[in-house]
Amino acid sequence: MNNKGATIWFTGLPSSGKSTIAHEVYQRLYDRGCAVELLDGTEVRESLSRGLGFSREDREENVRRIGYVAKLLSRNGVLAICAAVSPYRSTRDEVRKNSSNFVEVYVECPLDLAEKRDTDGNYAKARRGEIAEYTGINSPYEPPLAPEVHINSSSESVDQGAWKVLKTLELIGVLPENPAAEQGLEAEIRQRLAGLGYV
Repeated sequence: MNNKGATIWFTGLPSSGKSTIAHEVYQRLYDRGCAVELLDGTEVRESLSRGLGFSREDREENVRRIGYVAKLLSRNGVLAICAAVSPYRSTRDEVRKNSSNFVEVYVECPLDLAEKRDTDGNYAKARRGEIAEYTGINSPYEPPLAPEVHINSSSESVDQGAWKVLKTLELIGVLPENPAAEQGLEAEIRQRLAGLGYV
């Protein structure tokens, strides 16, 4: 597969569906023979960012570390998929500025639905005061203003979300187009990209 390197950055509230969709995108790219790597925020915190807490400064440092690894991968032709809450817009914009072919994927999800999906009970712990600075409860989340991909996980399936990401990568020239792919929401995606100056 003759793909270009890129950083595909999934952001959204905890339990919004970022990792689930990111894993599906990873699998589809892998199946297409792409050079692809997945940097999941939870896993990165246990290795690259071990020792960092959840203050704003530590969250921003975590995002910068993920972004740096993604930059190294993408400049070597790898599709680096990053799934991290990354709550602060300015830090995501900083990573964008330092990356080539940066594709922001906003996985929008109502807070009440994200809480229902939270199998670890972290939202409940935050509401009880057991977790300080938990995004969405006692720490802010700043949604992207102009993401390349916008997925509403309360109304769109994992399959639809993954398709939107891959079609966007095709339309901006990161991936060769797959003529066998369904047309689906292509008009909506083209309109979003045109508004961002891509096509």
